[in-house]
Amino acid sequence: MAETVSKEIILRRRPVGLPTESDFELAQSMVPEVRAGQVLVRNIYMSVDPYMRGRMNAGRSYVPPFELGKPLEGRCVGQVVQSKRDEFHRGDYVFSMRGWREYYLSDGSDLTRVDGKAAPIQAYLGILGMTGLTGYVGLLDMGQPKTGETVLVSAASGAVGATVCQIAKIKGCHVVGSAGSDHKVKWLMEEAGVDVAFNYKKAGDLLAELTKHCPQGIDATERPPGPKNLFLAISKRLSLKGFIVSDHLDRQPQFLADMQTWIGEDKIRWKETIVEGIEKAPGAFIGLFEGANFGKMLVKVGPDPAM
Repeated sequence: MAETVSKEIILRRRPVGLPTESDFELAQSMVPEVRAGQVLVRNIYMSVDPYMRGRMNAGRSYVPPFELGKPLEGRCVGQVVQSKRDEFHRGDYVFSMRGWREYYLSDGSDLTRVDGKAAPIQAYLGILGMTGLTGYVGLLDMGQPKTGETVLVSAASGAVGATVCQIAKIKGCHVVGSAGSDHKVKWLMEEAGVDVAFNYKKAGDLLAELTKHCPQGIDATERPPGPKNLFLAISKRLSLKGFIVSDHLDRQPQFLADMQTWIGEDKIRWKETIVEGIEKAPGAFIGLFEGANFGKMLVKVGPDPAM
């Protein structure tokens, strides 16, 4: 098989503030012929996520920054086009971190086979991927909710927020969610099954709205300029704990087992916003910061033979 032409998105310059289209560039590269021990993958879906904005800066963080002039990286699912490794076969669906491009070669070490029958393959970038795992670990391990407690979820119709809302309901909590449109509020009430949802853009007095729906109170009513009110953590019995989901990959087997069970029981539903074409990836990413997505934002890089 000859070399393959692959379109890809490179980081042209480091954004200042919110990214713009001019910070990115659509380029082409030649993917060499597959050699012994290699796998050629054609991407079908890729994920764009808010955390990627931090990787576009040059500073140190918990993940290395993207390099200028090189293709960006991110979660993606694709299909094996050609394989010269025994453990992967033509037609297999695989997950990797080699998004923002149409094709790539792999030695197999960074590939995870995806079950295309258990759920739509793009679900492994959302509800069954890191997005879902973030909501699962954040609520159950960090929040440790108890039956009857009130769980308030901001951005409740987002990919993580919707996951939290529905797991909280499964665990017997009273769930209040906020969203930025009436359409999203309707979905939260009718599909996600939250107890109360409201449009924060129309709420006017947000404190009054929260007081109405959460009469027992919430953790905080305003964003403080500094940690001067930490003493309230004692009187309100609060816990504050940051976490990075990649530190909790040991929870993934149980997470997948629980989520697949709940999906099969129709207790979990999700929304996706899908933009088609690798060239549309920068716009899709920028749209995350403008509220353009309803649920998980995905880019469909190429056709899915299963559809």
